[in-house]
Amino acid sequence: MALSSNVIGAINFVAMILSIPIIGAGIWLATEADNSCVKILQWPVIILGVLILVVALAGFIGGFWRIPWLLIFLPHCDACSDCPSCMAWWFLWWLRRRVRSSYKWDRIRSCLSSSSMCAELNQSYRMAQDFFNAHISPLQSGCCKPPTECGYTFVNPTYWISPINTAADMDCLQWSNDQTQLCYSCNSCKAGLLANIKKEWRRADIILLFTLVALICVYLIGCCAFRNAKTEELFRKYKQGNPYN
Repeated sequence: MALSSNVIGAINFVAMILSIPIIGAGIWLATEADNSCVKILQWPVIILGVLILVVALAGFIGGFWRIPWLLIFLPHCDACSDCPSCMAWWFLWWLRRRVRSSYKWDRIRSCLSSSSMCAELNQSYRMAQDFFNAHISPLQSGCCKPPTECGYTFVNPTYWISPINTAADMDCLQWSNDQTQLCYSCNSCKAGLLANIKKEWRRADIILLFTLVALICVYLIGCCAFRNAKTEELFRKYKQGNPYN
């Protein structure tokens, strides 16, 4: 039992260390300006990291100090083999649903309109050619100017002369030169927000992917070690209880 407990404690000590990059990734996402109007998005990552930390801490204490009731929080060796892919699918679905919800989007739109992201374009680009050659973010492209196919005429990055025909896209009708409105009600603005967030998440995904793979490997190796230790312990007890050996 001592060897098994030590194995459990060692596994969960490593898991505790691996939870730190996950929590760090969530905190990093919270500091990115692109996510400032959707602050709740980083919480699933932070909560995931904290849950792993709590479970690992319980396993570590329960293993080394032999407290059986703490070990009930540990995942079974054969469970959750597909948890990372399920979690990725669920978060992507949840994110799209939240942005497309009219109630949620009203709050996000209000936040975006009060930010300085569009005003910064007016300060940076005064000439049409400079603006069209600039690499602006998907969020700025979707929210701060009308879609290109609408055929609006450039005056400045956030003020455009309306064309005669605005039937090219529904977003063409949504555009307003009112600096508090612009294209914040456009589908292109929602798409730009999702694109910006996905860009930041690709960077965080690298950390999450390696951490989750490492966690899976640690638990798989730990499960094998735990089973071997348990088998050896049972075999030793059998030998001790057999007077002929």
